[in-house]
Amino acid sequence: MKKKVLASLLCAAMVAATLVGCGNSSEPATETPAAEEPAAEEPAAEEPAEEDGGADEAAPAGDLHFEIVSKGFQHQFWQAVLKGSEQKAAELGVTMNFVGPNSESDIADQVQMLNNAVNAQPAAIGLAALDTNAALDGIQQAMDAGIPIIGFDSGVPGAPEGSIWANCSTDNYAAGEMAAEETYKLIKDQITGATGKVRIGVMNQDATGESLINRGLGFMDKIAELIEADGKTVSVIGNDKYVTDCKIEAKNSEDGDVVIEVLVPAQVTSELSAIDCQTLLNKEDTICIYGSNQHSAEGMVTANENIGRLGKDVVGVGFDSGAVIKAAVKDGTFAGCITQAPVAMGEAVIQQLYNAATGATVEDVDTGCQWFTAENMDDPEIAQNLYD
Repeated sequence: MKKKVLASLLCAAMVAATLVGCGNSSEPATETPAAEEPAAEEPAAEEPAEEDGGADEAAPAGDLHFEIVSKGFQHQFWQAVLKGSEQKAAELGVTMNFVGPNSESDIADQVQMLNNAVNAQPAAIGLAALDTNAALDGIQQAMDAGIPIIGFDSGVPGAPEGSIWANCSTDNYAAGEMAAEETYKLIKDQITGATGKVRIGVMNQDATGESLINRGLGFMDKIAELIEADGKTVSVIGNDKYVTDCKIEAKNSEDGDVVIEVLVPAQVTSELSAIDCQTLLNKEDTICIYGSNQHSAEGMVTANENIGRLGKDVVGVGFDSGAVIKAAVKDGTFAGCITQAPVAMGEAVIQQLYNAATGATVEDVDTGCQWFTAENMDDPEIAQNLYD
């Protein structure tokens, strides 16, 4: 009897084993996915890491190195950009090399620095081009090597499509317009009440950098628009680039009720910029001078030391900051200035370089600008953007 029971149990076990082996073809597929679920879930668990920073896994922050090629170290503005870059690099745990030529007229030096940056094979490159055409070979080399480039300050206008992933900069044309709007409030009565011709000087460091060109054109176009809206005519003379590209119709003529005279020095030197300003200050009909960056504005201060018209019968307006400009605003030599946010610009550059290197979203960043005067320059929102 015991043998029969044992035989029956063995037989039942064999049948059960047979049924399990054939279960996939004869039973509903309810338990099969459950049995395979752990294997199916493993790729799904990895997907968020790929979307939100999978590149970080492939290139840990500590292994990322960036090369940044600025326009120079000639002005304190670039030192403030450097400060912001250093702060953000330390926060993200990356390394960087920040370089720039001694002068913003040293285009060849910057081109060599860009070539060196590409040869260093960084995770990404930041570039504020002095002359895009001169930098084209280096830009192409970076593209061929698969190195992302993030533009900053004036960016890299006219670069090959796809070579510049994003730009971190002030909207310079809009900043020039802001300067014009604030300036016109100060000179409107002189213009509308004038019985003769009056002159507005526009000083630009060069006619190649996109940021300066746009600051100059933004100022010229907007102030001409405001003047014409008040029934006065405007003509423009001076540097060919600015005269040709501005929206003012009466070009190369002094026939307007208001003449806008645009000056650009032959070289980027303090002496030549000061001479340009002296030329304007020595013209009796000059009522206003606008300097579109720190270099030009400081040249205005130097020129005024011997002539003394700024802050009296000539309205002075500058751009950027620095100890000299801040002092000129405080003592009334300048009625006001436009400031960028250079520290924020440096931080934004590193962040976008990091994003490009790690596969995160890369986008243009407008780092903004503000109008400051002796009355508001100590306000926290303004003061944080005024460097020494």
